[in-house]
Amino acid sequence: MRVPAYLLRHRITVEPYLGDSAYGPQWGPPVSDVPALVAAAVKQVRRATDGREVVSSTTVIAAPGLDCPPGSRITLPNGRSTTAITTADHTAPGLPVPACTEVSCE
Repeated sequence: MRVPAYLLRHRITVEPYLGDSAYGPQWGPPVSDVPALVAAAVKQVRRATDGREVVSSTTVIAAPGLDCPPGSRITLPNGRSTTAITTADHTAPGLPVPACTEVSCE
């Protein structure tokens, strides 16, 4: 069971983080018009890259399979650009709980 499409009311743009090069961070081509649910909620999360605890100001819920590794750039519906801190794929096979991808952003 996937998160119902009617709940994903917002549209975001995701530029997947590819890694660092000799010229700095590299991102993949932008993926526009990604259906999502964006919630402005402040919470403390643990950074995936180094384990430090940081504050997340926005949470994005999207359909499962979203390509958004930590470090990806996300443009929110209001035009604000943010960076993904952590990404979690939520699944519960056999349970009546929708599968989704949760991204905590700066």
